[in-house]
Amino acid sequence: MASPSPEISPADLQLDRVPAHVACVMDGNGRWAQGRNLPRTEGHAAGEEALLDTVNGALDIGIRYLTMYAFSTENWRRPADEVRYLMGFNESLLMRRRDELNEKGVRIRFSGRRDWRVPRRVLKRMDESIALTEKNRTMTLTMAFNYGGRAEIVDAVRSLVAEGTRAEKIDEKAIASRLYHPDHPDPDLVVRTSGEYRISNFLLWQLAYSELVFTDVLWPDFRRQHLFEAVAEFQRRERRYGGVRG
Repeated sequence: MASPSPEISPADLQLDRVPAHVACVMDGNGRWAQGRNLPRTEGHAAGEEALLDTVNGALDIGIRYLTMYAFSTENWRRPADEVRYLMGFNESLLMRRRDELNEKGVRIRFSGRRDWRVPRRVLKRMDESIALTEKNRTMTLTMAFNYGGRAEIVDAVRSLVAEGTRAEKIDEKAIASRLYHPDHPDPDLVVRTSGEYRISNFLLWQLAYSELVFTDVLWPDFRRQHLFEAVAEFQRRERRYGGVRG
């Protein structure tokens, strides 16, 4: 995706064709920091402004669901100091921003495994944020945290097995109903930053017919203008879901 025009605004979009659900792979924090001779953790810190501006841009144009890839099941392989920083940063981010998001009618949710690796204090902040915003419906902001697309499918199948579901009863509907948030619509649009052309184990089940937009912009530099340009690109495409135009 080319760099966005500085003139693009909500008025330039077809607001009756805005994707209901947009998902973002927030990539490039480390490279942003390294390009400035800063520690990788500074890139994660700089990404906070990008996150909030993107959320506000999504609110501006009426996106109902926004899912952000915050920490993957593979990210535990990163250096221990960086993982510790990310745990603390995500905890403090919730403390700093959840009241602001609540006032804007944003429902905060999390998608991923709640296992022993996630510190209890972080789980507590997550639960507090969920409880604070659970009645909001202007937009649902889901943070994919300790999340992996394959892990989600495995967990769904495990649920079916634990329930004693017979093999002949296991179909797409059965698996979909046991994903982490079966009430969420599948993403219409997925945006990945930093010039990488991969899905990286993100929402593998749900992305079957999503439109994919890739941009060279590193995540800390991403702003609502880039989101608007991605939505404009989405609106230029024809979605056929495996069929053909009659």
